[in-house]
This record gives sequence, structure tokens and C-alpha cells, in this order.
Amino acid sequence: MAAVVDTAEQEREALNTGTKDVAESHRFDEAALHAWMQANVAGYAGPLEVRQFKGGQSNPTYQLITPTKKYVMRRKPPGNLLPSAHAVDREYKVISALGPTGFPVAKTYGLCVDENVIGTWFYIMDMVEGRIFWDQSLPQCEPAERRAIFMDKIKVLADLHNTDYAKIGLEDFGKPGNYMGRQVARWTKQYKASETIHIPEMERLIEWLPKTLPEQEKTSIVHGDYRLDNMIFHADQPKVKAVLDWELCTLGDPLADFTYLLMNWINGALSQIPDLKAHGIPTLEEAVEHYCSLTGRHGLHDLDWFCSYNTFRLAGILQGIVGRVRDGTANSPHAAQQADRVLSLAQASWMFAQRAGATA
Repeated sequence: MAAVVDTAEQEREALNTGTKDVAESHRFDEAALHAWMQANVAGYAGPLEVRQFKGGQSNPTYQLITPTKKYVMRRKPPGNLLPSAHAVDREYKVISALGPTGFPVAKTYGLCVDENVIGTWFYIMDMVEGRIFWDQSLPQCEPAERRAIFMDKIKVLADLHNTDYAKIGLEDFGKPGNYMGRQVARWTKQYKASETIHIPEMERLIEWLPKTLPEQEKTSIVHGDYRLDNMIFHADQPKVKAVLDWELCTLGDPLADFTYLLMNWINGALSQIPDLKAHGIPTLEEAVEHYCSLTGRHGLHDLDWFCSYNTFRLAGILQGIVGRVRDGTANSPHAAQQADRVLSLAQASWMFAQRAGATA
């Protein structure tokens, strides 16, 4: 099994690492961008070379190279978009607010909401150099470094959840309550819109989850997709240098963020490592203890419920891909294979629900 995982991670890394020529569908007027940066980015000086980062980002991401500095540009994709989708202005707002607190994010330089410049809204930030780890088992590291990397990753998430969002100007960044209720409704809606076969477990979950929502004890900034390959580490230190991909960020329940991270231990890549301690990675219990000590919690409540929700959420995401296969709009040649995963995830989610007290 480890060899299969390693091969999959290697393929994923190859597909997502580095830059490429700008795709034809994502090209824009580079001279117009150069002029905007001259007028709006302190210290900018051309000439400008534009490359596009590989990977499947829903917001096209570019490397901007000048003789003395590299920048990154995130933009909305061209074409007709849903009103609330691809909100690069929200990404820019949260990164800009967190940066002065010392939280590890890229420095921002400017946001442009004038579509006449390159055709869509965009923002400019610093190009952060460092390491991105695609394989959760960290085969290139020694056990002591593996442990330090994971402990710092958990600490940075705790720092995010401990941040006073109102104090840094984010009091209007999201609704303060009923986060889990809104999330369950969102992924239920996506699943139903993309449904291709009847899955009894999904129907039970759609009924059970909204009736059993855990109490939201705290509202904090939540990242929404906090995982190892969404951060850059120092080149020679086990320290997070920048957290990336803030597209799903909002105000919500911090336990949704943390339990999403814990799924790596419960049924993700880390669950396939037979001896985590010998490997240098903290156990699930150690990860929970570390996070709770940093956030002032006394253990986690409703962990089985959150495991059920996170698995349900992933089933809804993958069903959306299956639905695009049905509609003939899927981009990935492997999209049709996700149907079997939806069924297995639905069954796993219902198993967690039963552990949390659900009955058929």
C-alpha cells in the first residue's frame, strides 16, 4: 500500500510543482499589468516575465518575474462566474489583515477590481520561497524533523484560531453563528444537484446531520482547506513560512478546521503508517493534546460527529465531479472513477454517525 501511495503522491507533485507557459485560455494583456504595477506596487520595476503555476487552482495563479524580485498574482478566471465564487478580494483581505500580526502569510502589494486592466479582478503578493511537502509521510525528512514540522503545522492553525478577528478588521468577514448548519446545507445542496445514483447512507446523513449539530462554542477565522501541501516551509527549518490558498476562508467553527486536519490520521495517508511514533509523526492523541493546550480547550467534543461531517463533505465534493461527468463538463480523465469513492465515503460517514449515536 505504501508504494501505491508514494506513486500517487509523486504523480500529484509532478502535476502541481513549478510553472509553465501561460495557458491560452488564461492569457491577458501583460503590458496593461506592467503599467498597473508601476503605478500601484511600491518598488516595482520591469521588464516583466509572466509564468503560470501548474496545478488545478480554481483561481489562476501566476509567477511574475522581474530583474530584482518575484511576485505572485491570483486572479478570477475569465468567463461568466457565480456572484460569490472566486472571491480574490476576500483572499486579499484576510491575508492583508493577518500579515501585520506575524501570522505566516505572503506580503500583499495591491488589489485591482478594475476589469479593464486584465479582464478580471486580481491581487499581487510576494513570492515566498521554500519547501512544499506533497507526501504526508515526509520521506525526505528524519523523524525529529517530521515531528517538528507537524507540531508547527498544528501550532500555526491554533494561532489562526486564537487571532482576534474583530481586532484586525475582519468582524464582517462572515456570519458569527450556525457555521456547521450552513456547511451541512451547502454540501447537501451540491450533492443533490449532482446526484447520479441513490445512496441510502447519504439520505440518512442528510436527515441526521442537521438535527444533531454540535454547539458552536467559538467563532474564529477558519481556513477551510488547511493541509500540508497548502503551506510553504522554510528551506532548512521545520517552520511554516506561509499558509496558502485562502479561497474557502471565512468566520466559523474552529473545530471544523481542526477535525478536517485530523482526518489525515483517522482515514487518510497517516492512517497507513504502522508506527507513527517511530516514524516521527505525532499520534492522533498527541495532535489533539497539542492543539487543545494551545487553544485553551479541555479535549474535543463530538469528534465522531465532525468525522461524519468531514467525510460527508468530501463525498459531496466528489459527487460534484461525478455530476460534471454526467453533464459532460468534467476536466479530469479520472473523474468517472470518483463515483465508487462517493459510495465508500458515504458508508464511512454513516459509520462515524452511528458511533456518534445515529440509528437507521
